[in-house]
Amino acid sequence: MAAIDELKDLLSQDIRQLESLADVLQQEKACLSTSDIRKLETLTGEKNTLLGQIRERAKLKIRLLVSMGFRPENGAPSRFILSAGLSDVYDLWQDADERLKACHQLNSNNGRVVSHLQKRLSRLTDIFRGVSGHQTLYGAQGEQKAVSHRTVLASA
Repeated sequence: MAAIDELKDLLSQDIRQLESLADVLQQEKACLSTSDIRKLETLTGEKNTLLGQIRERAKLKIRLLVSMGFRPENGAPSRFILSAGLSDVYDLWQDADERLKACHQLNSNNGRVVSHLQKRLSRLTDIFRGVSGHQTLYGAQGEQKAVSHRTVLASA
């Protein structure tokens, strides 16, 4: 039973830190809109620290589950927890999983904003340097493609 209590404790810590991570990601989003670089650097450090701690606990959770009889090749840990009749642990697991997915979505959104800002900065830098870059078009997935005199746009 000690393993179950330890697993509950690890999951509770995950939930608390995933809440903190979501807050950091929301702050990061706000800083991206205001271009507050100093604050972004601080938030990136906090984010990396939280992610490192969450990763370490993930390893501990898997070790605990393996010691309880879980076999990774048999499927998802949540199915093992549910089949073992540990409904309270399963609820914590699901809560942590939902929070992790929410953090992943927030981080993906912030990543897209950063990517857009990098492209914009690159284009502005090219303009300042006087580089007349190639003409570009947008592809089907929204990516930019350089157009040369050899690119066929249409044919009759």
